[in-house]
Amino acid sequence: MFVLFNEEEQLLPIKVWLPSIDHLDEVCLRQALNLANLPFAFKHIALMPDTHSGYGMPIGGVMASSEAIVPNAVGVDIGCGMGFVHTNVPARLCREVKMPQGTLAHTLVGQIMRDIPQGFEHHRRPQKSEFLDRYPVKQLHHYGRDKLPTLEEAYVQLGTLGGGNHFIELQEDEDGYLGIMVHTGSRNFGFKVANYFNQIAKDLNRKMGSKIPPNFDLAYLPLDTKEAQGYIGWMNFALEFARHNRRQIMDRVSDIVFSGLESYAGVKDIQILKEVNAHHNYATQERHFGEEVWVHRKGAIRAGLGELGIIPGAMGSYSFIVEGLGNPESFHSASHGAGRVMGRKEAMRRFAVEEVLKDFEAKQVVLGKRRKRDTAEEFFKAYKNIEDVMDDQADLVKPVLKVKTLAVVKG
Repeated sequence: MFVLFNEEEQLLPIKVWLPSIDHLDEVCLRQALNLANLPFAFKHIALMPDTHSGYGMPIGGVMASSEAIVPNAVGVDIGCGMGFVHTNVPARLCREVKMPQGTLAHTLVGQIMRDIPQGFEHHRRPQKSEFLDRYPVKQLHHYGRDKLPTLEEAYVQLGTLGGGNHFIELQEDEDGYLGIMVHTGSRNFGFKVANYFNQIAKDLNRKMGSKIPPNFDLAYLPLDTKEAQGYIGWMNFALEFARHNRRQIMDRVSDIVFSGLESYAGVKDIQILKEVNAHHNYATQERHFGEEVWVHRKGAIRAGLGELGIIPGAMGSYSFIVEGLGNPESFHSASHGAGRVMGRKEAMRRFAVEEVLKDFEAKQVVLGKRRKRDTAEEFFKAYKNIEDVMDDQADLVKPVLKVKTLAVVKG
């Protein structure tokens, strides 16, 4: 970790979990400096080792404040995060059991793709959900049905994967046992909440005569305003939606996988040994350095002492289940993944689909994806090496499980 602090240019230091400033791209550095000059930011800005440029705030960035909340420091996919279950089942069965479509892994991937909507797809019928049935939506601030998401939308979006870097993976740990990992968030539900309140923040900042330049794209809501309380209420709703979205997907995928293992591999007594479900795009109130602050984590996980988290690598590589070390300098945070080294468009320009598919074939990874032409967006060469990322944050987390991709479903 190194510290950037030029007192003539910054209000606060920036602590970066990378070997040197040479590992920060120019846009990411500029965005971090913008954060460090927010008059309401607290103590310092923290950048995780997977950091790269985002909208307004770098991905892999952590910022705390006791005075304001910043919608763009949470991002448009509120509650995006990871779910994981670890089982006692030998993962080799997914490769070794032969089926008409190939291996058992091929059959499981095909069934997952049929049962879990991907990309822009939603369910055709509302999903059953005690969470949505009971959520006190009427207690939230309401601003007009044309802007914020409705419950009707929530019921058909629950249990859907989405696109981009969201995925469902079957994985194998170093001892040969099977794991299931899900990466998704609050879908269009959270997207609407984020954009609506970011616009409210922009309008409010203009009225207040905010000195923060609009081109920072870091419009804020003072915590003592009804607008801030409105955002916090809707953000928390989106966070719970995201958590339940992952839970519902995981339940359905687990049913598919366990039923397949029982029916075609004769597996009995399947046990779940470990389970994790955690956000990496959110803001929450915590106590740090003796003060109550709102910690914004945009592409960062909470890594409190003993707390379990998930740090995925690039598609087709390794991922880690970790235990937090509770480092106060990172606001008890760690990276949320490997981190991109190039944008999606650049990856598609540089890498042919055929190269990506050959890489999967060489690694014996089964890919489930309806539209192959944008597969290169998530090619492993578009990301940092996950091993380097883990080395850079050895003082933030310790690995407890290392898993590699066996099969993946992409939106």
